[in-house]
Amino acid sequence: MTEEKIRRELKVDLTPLIKKLEIVTRMTVSTEIMGGYRSFFKGVGLEFEDYRLYNQDDDASKIDWKASLRSDSLLVKQYSEERNLEVFFLVDVSDNMVFGSIDKLKNEYAAELVASFVHVILTSGDKAGMALYANNLVEKITPSRKKDQFYAITKALVNPNFYGGSFNFADAMNFLSKFLKKRSIIFVVSDFLDLDAGWDAPLKMASQKYDLVFVSVRDPRDYEMPEKSYQVVVEDPKTGEQLVVSPAEIRERYSTYTKQQEELLKSKLDVLGIDYLFLKTNESFVEPVIAMFRRRKARWK
Repeated sequence: MTEEKIRRELKVDLTPLIKKLEIVTRMTVSTEIMGGYRSFFKGVGLEFEDYRLYNQDDDASKIDWKASLRSDSLLVKQYSEERNLEVFFLVDVSDNMVFGSIDKLKNEYAAELVASFVHVILTSGDKAGMALYANNLVEKITPSRKKDQFYAITKALVNPNFYGGSFNFADAMNFLSKFLKKRSIIFVVSDFLDLDAGWDAPLKMASQKYDLVFVSVRDPRDYEMPEKSYQVVVEDPKTGEQLVVSPAEIRERYSTYTKQQEELLKSKLDVLGIDYLFLKTNESFVEPVIAMFRRRKARWK
C-alpha cells in the first residue's frame, strides 16, 4: 500500500444515500429505517407517562390500588420508553480498509454507511459518537446529539490523514471498556480479515457490557480471485511480505477459505448473541440494513 494511495482524498458522496434513507423512512411511515432503528435498540428503561383504565387483558398485579381508590376506578400505570441512547461507532481505519478492486474503496463505503446511520440516530434524538482505530486510537468523538455532531463525524471519516497501519482489535475493545458507559450500543465497522489470535476473548468481555453489532465491509476481491490467467504480486499488509501468484490457479482454494473464515466469524458472533451485517462494496447497504432491523424487531415480539 503506497503512501500516495493512503493519503489521497476519499470520494465519499453522502447526499444521495442519505436522501434515499429519508425517502424510505417517509414512505414506510417510520416502520423501516427510523422505526426499525428504534425497535432494533430498546431504550434504557421506562418512565411513567399516565394512568389508564384497567381492562381484562391486563395483569391484575399491575393495578395501582391507591390511585384506583382516589378515582373510584381500577387504574394501571402507563409507561413510555425512556430512550436516551448512546450509539457509538468503532471504525477500522487500517491499511486493509484502503483497498478496492472497484471504484469505491472499503473505507469510502464504510464512511457512507456510518454517516447514514448517524443521520438516522441523531434524527431519532439519540446520541452518536465515534472512534477511529488502527494500531491504536486515531481519533475519538464523544457521543452527543448536538447540532454539529453529524459534521464532526463525517469530517473525521473523510480525513485521509487518519488512515494507515493495522487494526489492533483487542486494544480497541479495551479502549471501549474504559471510554464508554455500560449498555452503550456499539457498531464495529471493519473487514475483520486480519484479527489477531485471541481476539475473541476481549470481544466476549465487551459483549457482556455492551450491545454490539458487527458490520463487515468487504470488497468483492476479498471473496474471490479473478478468473483471468496472469500473475500478480500480492503483499501482506502487516508484514510487507510479497508473493507472486496466479489468481486462476488459486481461485477455488481462495474462495473456499474466505467462505470458511466468514462462517467461523459468524458462528462465534452467534454464540455471543452479537448481531452482524456482512456487506460488499459493490452492493447497496440500504436493503441489508432494513432486513437486519426487521430480524431484530421480530425477535422482540
